[in-house]
Amino acid sequence: MKLPTERMKKIPFIGIREIFEKARSFERQGKSIIHMEIGRPDFDTPAVAKEAAIKALKEGFVHYTSNYGMDELKRAIADKLKEENKVEYNPDDEIIVTTGAVEGLALAMFGLLDIGDQVLVPSPCFPAYTNQIKLAGADVVSVPLKIENGFKLDIEDLRRKITPKSKMLVINSPQNPTGSVLEKDDLEKIADFAKEHDLFVVSDECYERIIYDAEHISIASLPGMQERTIIVNACSKTYSMTGWRIGFVASTPEIIDSMVRVHQDVTTCACSFAQAGAVEALRHGRSAVEAMVKEFRRRRDLVVKYLDQIEGLEYVKPQGAFYVFPSIKNFNMGAEEFCDYILKEAGVALVPGNAFGDYGEDFVRIAYSSSYEKIEEGMQRIKEAIAKI
Repeated sequence: MKLPTERMKKIPFIGIREIFEKARSFERQGKSIIHMEIGRPDFDTPAVAKEAAIKALKEGFVHYTSNYGMDELKRAIADKLKEENKVEYNPDDEIIVTTGAVEGLALAMFGLLDIGDQVLVPSPCFPAYTNQIKLAGADVVSVPLKIENGFKLDIEDLRRKITPKSKMLVINSPQNPTGSVLEKDDLEKIADFAKEHDLFVVSDECYERIIYDAEHISIASLPGMQERTIIVNACSKTYSMTGWRIGFVASTPEIIDSMVRVHQDVTTCACSFAQAGAVEALRHGRSAVEAMVKEFRRRRDLVVKYLDQIEGLEYVKPQGAFYVFPSIKNFNMGAEEFCDYILKEAGVALVPGNAFGDYGEDFVRIAYSSSYEKIEEGMQRIKEAIAKI
């Protein structure tokens, strides 16, 4: 039996994990490594969520829920979307609780795409987008995000990439890996483009609450967009619940019907007692989020302060998420070579930009999702290592 299959040959391992394993190998040799490659909040989950999950376990809430998810959680999600995002969804047939946002993305790709369809993907991007599109048998059409545009999606670049086979557009704001945020005028242009070309829009809003110098607006809230938009979100980043694997999607009944058919045969339902915890996070976890975002802003400002001191690095100040994506083109090194150098010379793990798909070769991603003290030490080490180049 010959493996991998032709389809799986197109799916690489995500480069973030590769650099993580390299860093771990240095740690096993006794080298001090500062991890600035992994993008996850280092905060604890809000206590109310943990207590609710423990209570659910003790009370025997350990069995399947509906494929669509726990009724109380879907109502909490609907309330959140109405209050924070200005969009109304019926919790009975317009929301699915998923096993993290990654499954939510997969439901959209497998539920809505046919073989040979094309998907417009602003790039560099979260690698799961392109991998899932390929797994669905569709084709990725990368649209460049340019540093000179602040990593904002340029409508003219979209127009150059559209074809009769284009069926879907993926957007992500705040964006991984650049930290850019699509503001209202950006979204209005994208909305007009999507309506003009009759595109589904998958809107990844996982970092919506981790935002500093802008306002998050869901594209589904714009006129004529709710009917063609699939909102993908999760508790993972907002409530530091990455290991709980609770996400959700929201869209029209017709779109949700296609997606739940995939969900029922992939995961059946999200973890029942984790869903119980997520209800309390959504209902009562806001103060913990505000404290976390305040600290992320402080860390962002620290990283930017150091970047301003490093000659040759170009960057755009991130407006959201917990990443900055500086250009290294002035150092005449590829992204992987640069990250290897920083890892060996400085003991700091960064991610090469090409791990995020097309147009990332001249960049690296720095994640400021570890402690302030670790970030300060890491940035000082990076500064000293670059001074030796």
